[in-house]
Amino acid sequence: MLPFNPTLPLETERLCLRAFTRDDLEPLLDLHARDDVARWLYRPPWTRAFAEEQIAKRPAMTAFREDGDPILLAIVERESGTFVGDAMLRLLTVEHRSGEIGFVLHPDHQGRGYATEAARELLRVGFEDARLHRMIARCETRNTASAAVMERLGMRREAHLVENEWVKGEWQSELVYALLEREWTS
Repeated sequence: MLPFNPTLPLETERLCLRAFTRDDLEPLLDLHARDDVARWLYRPPWTRAFAEEQIAKRPAMTAFREDGDPILLAIVERESGTFVGDAMLRLLTVEHRSGEIGFVLHPDHQGRGYATEAARELLRVGFEDARLHRMIARCETRNTASAAVMERLGMRREAHLVENEWVKGEWQSELVYALLEREWTS
């Protein structure tokens, strides 16, 4: 199973999920420096210095080599080439053939089905190409838009973890969704 290196870019009807380039610095910073985006993530809004560190690492993060490795991809509109967000496919463990998906969309591009389209492609790659058995997705319980995406994808809500993490000065709760390979193919 390892290493796993998907053929990039991944293309859907309207989107291209591709490796990051250094040219993505400004749109990535614009996305992650926003308070309305950072509120759902573990980190505070990004600084330019942190974004520069990220953009230096992300172009190489396109394969699984060991447990915990993420594949990080830029989400862009196919027609315009406009950066709309970022996506993650993480290998949790080889032994259990489990993975995780994640996505962050710029608020200017939300409400168009892009998150669902990108996440569906991540599930396809995880199950069909990487041969994972189980994939999860997580979100903070107040992030109803992300929860709705996971439900549209047919993922099952398996857990509501109440005040399980201390994040940004408060106890936060988490929803965990999952899908099995056989559920994906059935």
